[in-house]
Amino acid sequence: MNAIDGLPLATTRASAAAVLDEVERAVVGKRPTLELLLAGLLAGGHVLLEDVPGVAKTLIARSLAEVLGLRFARIQFTPDLLPGDVTGSTVFDAREGEFAFRPGPLFTQLLLADEINRATPKAQSALLEAMQERQVTVDGATHPLDAPFLVLATQNPIELEGTYPLPEAQLDRFLLRLSVGYPGEDDEWAIVERRLARRQDQVALRPVVDRATFLAMQASLEDVHVSPAVGRYIVAVVRQTREHPAVHVGSSPRGTLAVTLASRALAVLRDRDFVLPDDVKAVAVAALAHRLALRPEAWMRGLQPSRVVEDCLAAVPVPAPEPVPDAS
Repeated sequence: MNAIDGLPLATTRASAAAVLDEVERAVVGKRPTLELLLAGLLAGGHVLLEDVPGVAKTLIARSLAEVLGLRFARIQFTPDLLPGDVTGSTVFDAREGEFAFRPGPLFTQLLLADEINRATPKAQSALLEAMQERQVTVDGATHPLDAPFLVLATQNPIELEGTYPLPEAQLDRFLLRLSVGYPGEDDEWAIVERRLARRQDQVALRPVVDRATFLAMQASLEDVHVSPAVGRYIVAVVRQTREHPAVHVGSSPRGTLAVTLASRALAVLRDRDFVLPDDVKAVAVAALAHRLALRPEAWMRGLQPSRVVEDCLAAVPVPAPEPVPDAS
């Protein structure tokens, strides 16, 4: 596979801002969440949106696919979903007299795995190889997925009856876990006001970039500088999660890479070509909290993994700013 040439970082930044502006025509008052979500996608990662129904999780996924010019598919995860319903299956073609593979909805570029925790672990596991390897193996044959292949999964943390919690191995495949949250009062009125003004439910969004441009935007992140001091700061924060007294299992090195990659993407969105500790702090909870397994007594006290990550950030000294190189 040939390497993709990256765009200039200034172009990536401008394109990303235009993408966010267009998505905000449909999703009101959620710019910080959209920035983190776009940062995760630009970093090549999958994102888990965990929140109550009705806060625009599906709308966000569909809007991003439209604006980024990516092929979109949605799978509604239910208890009767089978792995073949996700990946596709091999069927006998009577006309050709041979077996042929019929791709499932997984063969897309931006996949919405809606209410992923309502499917059985067997169906959930059908995503694992695709999320990690960007390929699917069915009946011994391996089928590559188009680039980009990105998963936006949703789950409702309130209604747990009849659900199947994602195993740690699959949670670890998500670069970020985000919560959308309710809109503020003014934003909620803006949602109503816009709906009344356009006289229909759907918001017509225009593609801002296409697939090739988006891939070039992703490639441009390789030009974002991470200094040794900031890199060691990331490592120290992640290692602190393994030493926290409330944690049974801390984040693996995959979490370290997740923070690094998401920080680079966020730095570009903030109009920089280098990562600051503030970028690390902004992505740390979303990149690490879902990777922690707390001790039973911590759960009984109501301690949340997000609070543990915040404790770890507070415990690790922030590196001093690096001197600016002399231009002379």
